[in-house]
Amino acid sequence: MSKKTKTIKVNYLARVEGEGAMFLKIKDGKVEDVQLKIFEPPRFFEGLLRGRKFDEAPDITARICGICPVAYQMSAVHAMENAFGVSVGGSLRELRRLLYCGEWISSHTLHIYMLHAPDFLGYESAIHMAKDHPAEVERGLHLKKIGDEIMSFIGGREIHPINVKVGGFFKTPTKKEMHDFRATVEKARDMAEETVNWTSGFNFPDFEQDYTFVALKHADEYPMNEGRIASNKGLDITAASYDDYFEEIHVKHSNALHCVMKADGSSYHVGPMARYALNFDRLPANIQKKAKECGLGKVCNNPFKSIIVRSLEVLYACEEALRIIDNYSEPEAPFVEVQAIAAVGYAATEAPRGILYHRYEISENGDILDADIIPPTSQNQKMIEDDLWKLVTQYIDQPDEVIKWHAEQAIRNYDPCISCATHFLKLDVERL
Repeated sequence: MSKKTKTIKVNYLARVEGEGAMFLKIKDGKVEDVQLKIFEPPRFFEGLLRGRKFDEAPDITARICGICPVAYQMSAVHAMENAFGVSVGGSLRELRRLLYCGEWISSHTLHIYMLHAPDFLGYESAIHMAKDHPAEVERGLHLKKIGDEIMSFIGGREIHPINVKVGGFFKTPTKKEMHDFRATVEKARDMAEETVNWTSGFNFPDFEQDYTFVALKHADEYPMNEGRIASNKGLDITAASYDDYFEEIHVKHSNALHCVMKADGSSYHVGPMARYALNFDRLPANIQKKAKECGLGKVCNNPFKSIIVRSLEVLYACEEALRIIDNYSEPEAPFVEVQAIAAVGYAATEAPRGILYHRYEISENGDILDADIIPPTSQNQKMIEDDLWKLVTQYIDQPDEVIKWHAEQAIRNYDPCISCATHFLKLDVERL
């Protein structure tokens, strides 16, 4: 390559949720600057929560995202229950897990079929892909619809569910309703296995990173709602200690803060690959076997293969949903009573894209005094940029369009939810 400087700009990233851009600067054959620019205006949800009652948090936070509202609701609910010393178990706990299964199925499937698969098959969009792969696109739409139906069945509706409350639910299904719903989920299970077979046949770039994976880890199950925050580098903490190990930093090119490891300012990776790496042994034996048949080991360090890991998580969510349905018994009451006290509550759950952290300070009369919400996309932003630094170097002598294609795909590997990431900038109001 001749000694010169060239800049590659993508003003609007396609096939991601929200508004973002990419900036690459190459000088004398070397990458000089990489920026994932998030310019979508911040939405100040933490400011909206202050002064509201604690039991309003699940419905308010659900509005942060139309793709993963359950994650925001569940994190808010668990944080409030943590503050008040409330434990929810039995069938209510299982129903929460079933609701989360619906969101994993819906969100993962949307990304796999509509946003990510076109990259591997060489199409500009899912619409273009549908002309040559109508059966696959139809399967993806049907599978996502079943995920939505699970959320409607348990949560009252698929977008911004209305049946969730601190302590449980407003209403719970009967045994017969669960039995009648089973056939729908059974169909999803078959389509999920076909999805794994399909995605594992894609061609993947030869690219790996030595990631610091961070995810929830539970003693007995593949994590969704509960667990300790762990890493493959020795971290093992409760959600209450999150702020001691992670911090948000401001970067000029983004309207969302970057979250980094507090000790050294390094990036880390949250999401399906992190969950998989830290919890492979919590997957059922048949799914572990399926992963090996797809060419995956117990850890996947190639972010382009995250589409396979997502597919495996869809399969797991379908099987977990069937397990919950088959073992369901009606709870004595749809919720447990909750009494507000002055306290601080912490929680982290596994949104489809990774750990979602919530912290709330509550007054003795149940008012929210302070709130902190850190979504997974914010935690992955620096890691995405680190991937781009290394990836672009591999294609440095290729035409700009080739570099651009691979770089955009590298961003989509993370399924970034940009709107989720722009709500938590600090809002300071000075009144004179």
